[in-house]
Order: sequence, then structure tokens, then C-alpha cells
Amino acid sequence: MRRYQGNMSGERYLANASSSKMEVHDLDNEKPQCQIDAIIRAGHDRPFHSLTDAHNAGYDNCAHCLGGSKR
Repeated sequence: MRRYQGNMSGERYLANASSSKMEVHDLDNEKPQCQIDAIIRAGHDRPFHSLTDAHNAGYDNCAHCLGGSKR
């Protein structure tokens, strides 16, 4: 589900900018394990319009909503 709170303005991809996570989530395929609301509450949400941009910024895929994690 797209979000319009925190740093999000309806973007499809939300990166968890927490230094221990560094993963990107697909909000159009969100799973309960992604804990998106907790990421936003903690202020770790970083919006991206494309998955490529998130990868170029150093974020890995979430194993739950995107799969193909490199970790």
C-alpha cells in the first residue's frame, strides 16, 4: 500500500535507511514481515521512484516483498 506519511509521497519503493538494514521494499507487493509502518515511525523511510535508483544507492531487495536478496 502506498504511503503519504513520513518522507513518503506515494512512491512505490521505500528503502529502510537504518544502517543495519539497508533494504528496499515494494509497497505494491508489501508483506506483513516488511513492517513498513515501523520503518516510517522510526524515521528510516527513504522514498524511491524506481528499484534501479534504490539499488544504485546501495539498497538490497527485501526478501519478503521483492525476493532476490544479495545477502
